[in-house]
Parts: sequence; C-alpha cells; structure tokens
Amino acid sequence: MARRVVITGGASGLGREMALKFLSQGDRVAVCDLSRVHLDALKKERPGILGFRCDVTDEMQMQEFFDQVQTDFGGVDIFLSNAGTGGPVGPLETLEFSEWQDCVSVNLDGAFLSCRWAGQQMRAQGSGIILIISSTSGLFGVPHRAPYVTAKWGLIGLMKTLAMELGPVGVRVNAICPGSVDGNRMERVLDMESAASGQGKAAVQAQYTQGVSLRKFMSPQDIAEMAFFLASESAQNVSGQAISVDGNTERMV
Repeated sequence: MARRVVITGGASGLGREMALKFLSQGDRVAVCDLSRVHLDALKKERPGILGFRCDVTDEMQMQEFFDQVQTDFGGVDIFLSNAGTGGPVGPLETLEFSEWQDCVSVNLDGAFLSCRWAGQQMRAQGSGIILIISSTSGLFGVPHRAPYVTAKWGLIGLMKTLAMELGPVGVRVNAICPGSVDGNRMERVLDMESAASGQGKAAVQAQYTQGVSLRKFMSPQDIAEMAFFLASESAQNVSGQAISVDGNTERMV
C-alpha cells in the first residue's frame, strides 16, 4: 500500500531528493516550498506529486497546506520536516538581530508548525513517522554560524521531546544530521565563509573535508537513502536518535 509522505522544503536540494526517493518506491508525496520555480520544475518532472507554495513561518499558509494534504491524502504516514536556511555568516557580535530572527524562524518555527500538525494527525491514528532534518552543526559548535548552529541544536531537542511524547502512541521520531552535502546550498556557504574569513574558497572547502574521516562531502542521495531507511520497517525500533550522515565528523571548521 502506498504510504502518504509530506515534506517541507521539498522542491529542491535534499527535500527534492527525498521526494524523488519516496516517489520511486510507489509512495504518494506532497511537498511545500517557498520557490514557485522549483515547485513547477518538480511537478513537471513528476506530475503525480502534490506541490504547494508556502512560507513555513506563516501559520495561515501552513494550515492551508495541511488542510489541502488532509483533503487529498486523508492523513499522513511519514512527515519530513526539512525546510531550513543557512542564515548569515560572521562573528556573533557583528550580526543583525533581524538576521538571527530570520534564520531561527525558518529552521525552528517552521519545524514547530509542521511537527505540531503531524503529531496531531499521528496521535489520532496511532501510528506514523516524523523525521527532522538537523545537521552535524546541531552536534558541534561552528565559528561564524551562531544562528544556524543554535537552530539546528534546537531541532535535536525538539526531536528528543517529540519521541518521548509520541512514542507511547506508536509514533517514531528521529533526526538526520547531514554533514557537508554537495549542491548549491553548500556552494553558497563556502562563498560566504570565504568572504568572512578572508581565505580562498578552496582553502575553506579543504578545512571541511579535512575534519571528516572519509575526507569527502556527502551527496543528496546519501541523505535520501537514510530517510527512506528510517521510514521503513527495518528501522521499526529506532526512535529518539540523531543520526549523522557525514562521513564521521571529527571536528568542524
């Protein structure tokens, strides 16, 4: 039977790869994303997907998205809270409060609104799986990335709490902590950190890979495979875990 899968930030990057993975296995998938361009491209590539444009920090927009999912799917079996932003780069004392607020809001407020709805649905049906995309930055401190790091640590706390609250009714909750993942977002991070530190982009990238035992970046497909595994019966007793897919981070930049 096809499972009902809902993904925030699901039209590009990691969200897109996860959506494609679940679709390839015959699941029904609904995504929301802020980018109309990315949504249109995904729906053109996969006509069977449900795609909605909304801002994960806007409660009304998110409720409209969830109402539509409820109408079309009648519920949710797997929820992936993926929407996020990298935020500003620079020493904490140089950052604007608005930059802090924007980063924390997208990463944490969006997860709250999303997981609240998923938790309500899954508690009522007595089953379900919630996956929260955090980061290895949610396990370490990272210079010049205070808003992002703070938000990603917060997501781990949210996951741990939800796993305790929802476990007794049959709902599993885990977090995936990607390391450095090839793609446009990582390219932007390297550019920003290069500008903030005064080092060349290649030198910044080398610092990232040198701090990883496998000495390489991950691929978006690596994260999608872990998400699919955690949503499978093979992981039926895995809950409350922050699972890294990062090649073993020894130290952050």
